[in-house]
Amino acid sequence: MLLGFTLALRAAGVDITADRERAYLRAAAALGLDDPHGCYHAGRATLCGSPADLERHDTVYAAWFGGKTAVAGQRFRPPAPTAPAALAEVGEGGTESDQQESQVAQASSHEVLRQRDVATLSAGEKAELGRLFTRIQPRAPRRWSHRRTPARRGEVDPARTLREMLRRLGEPGRVRHRRRAPRPRRVVMLIDVSGSMSPYADALLRLAHRFVSTGLPVEVFTFGTRLTHITRPLRRRDPDQALVAAGDAIPDWSGGTRLAEGIKIFLERWGRRGTARGAVVVVFSDGWERSDPEALGEQMRRLRVLAHRVIWVNPHRGLAGYAPVQAGIRAVLPYCDDFLAGHSLATFEEMTEVIAGA
Repeated sequence: MLLGFTLALRAAGVDITADRERAYLRAAAALGLDDPHGCYHAGRATLCGSPADLERHDTVYAAWFGGKTAVAGQRFRPPAPTAPAALAEVGEGGTESDQQESQVAQASSHEVLRQRDVATLSAGEKAELGRLFTRIQPRAPRRWSHRRTPARRGEVDPARTLREMLRRLGEPGRVRHRRRAPRPRRVVMLIDVSGSMSPYADALLRLAHRFVSTGLPVEVFTFGTRLTHITRPLRRRDPDQALVAAGDAIPDWSGGTRLAEGIKIFLERWGRRGTARGAVVVVFSDGWERSDPEALGEQMRRLRVLAHRVIWVNPHRGLAGYAPVQAGIRAVLPYCDDFLAGHSLATFEEMTEVIAGA
């Protein structure tokens, strides 16, 4: 009966995995199947992952058990939260339970804000989202250095082993080893600031500032009708000041779109000189190209030859009903290793993990 309830809950839209099912059965067994409140809270604690899941759980629970508990046959009513017997006073502003409820409500609102499309947020919500960007902790992808460093294991280091024998006047000594050390790999960000991307430009620049402020080897460029290098303005510690400085440096904000020309200029001035060579290149754009899409595909092919990995981030990728039907997107997809969504803070966090694993 309990497994059937999880199937019904999954059909209602709750993402229930096998691990959650096992945790639910263990929790219900530990609390006792004759305890209706225990089974009810066991499902909410183990099967639900968001506030929307809690509402679906309550609705499906009442419908599945037909208004009765699973075993005892009593009428089921979702238990109302009960206040503690003794409430500890916390200053004059309220009680400890009031603080806990406030913290839970704030955490829930932050979780909802993480999933929201940044293009639909109000000015106040964008300001709150800007403070949540501190949760993003970028990590640089790694590469093996050509230099070898002393190590306990690995290949034999002939020079150090020979010097050890010379110190012992030719007597055999300890065999020394060496290995190639990991180094951070460069990350290059190309951000589309044309008119179609203007609702997302502020959030994307805040994301780029998070990468630059960590001291990682990162280079940031914007392109619309021309290419602009904005790594230096983004090095300011305060994110708002960094965004203002970057905005002053960008001459084509909310202008037209020349993706192919922008990538071509980047390759000729920066890419072939080493900026893109062996780097993880992340392109933030919706793919709207006014010129020939075949030219955009050709520039992406050249970029793919130089880069270690190419990641294309489209803010419309995570929206319901999206399909890559634009000519520009169809032209670049064959040369992209990853095609990711980039419309919310949650998708930015997922993208950060993809970059770190590249």
